[in-house]
Amino acid sequence: MGRIVVTEFVSLDGVAEDPGGSEDYRYGAWTFEFDRGAEGNQFKVDETRASAAMLLGRVTYEGFAEAWPSREGEFADMFNALPKYVVSSTLTDPEWANSTVVPPDDLVGAVARIREEADGDVVVHGSLQLAQALLEHDLVDELRLMVFPVVLGTGKRLFGDPGEKKTLRLTDSKVVGDDVLILTYAR
Repeated sequence: MGRIVVTEFVSLDGVAEDPGGSEDYRYGAWTFEFDRGAEGNQFKVDETRASAAMLLGRVTYEGFAEAWPSREGEFADMFNALPKYVVSSTLTDPEWANSTVVPPDDLVGAVARIREEADGDVVVHGSLQLAQALLEHDLVDELRLMVFPVVLGTGKRLFGDPGEKKTLRLTDSKVVGDDVLILTYAR
């Protein structure tokens, strides 16, 4: 049985919008101003190695589908080979290898089926709307935040209204690279 793991790049003030610079956000690519260091980069590689599948929102999926198929190397090979589930009401025929569309009105049921079939972590990268819905429905087993030392002031934030108060337990923390903090929380 798999676990649902949400992994996010966030600013000190909780902004998670466009960390890679592909969404036309005012401060797009803000994470590239910082070096995660060898330990931070290894964290992302290890996270991907432990992944059995990816669960993505449409916007993140489309950005990844545009970028990763043409890339080479171990990380790209892992990303391209993983089963991918994209939650979307508008995408009907995904072109990226091993991709399946999940209708948003079946999110809870689909996540239960994906979790049951997975033999490892089902990782949610970015996908803010999806991450918020998963948190709201108590479907997140682990939350990994790579917190960058910057205050952006504006932009889409990871945490919206979770419906009810959510209490998490810190299971790991470390500082990597240019004062980037990695926080891992469990339910």
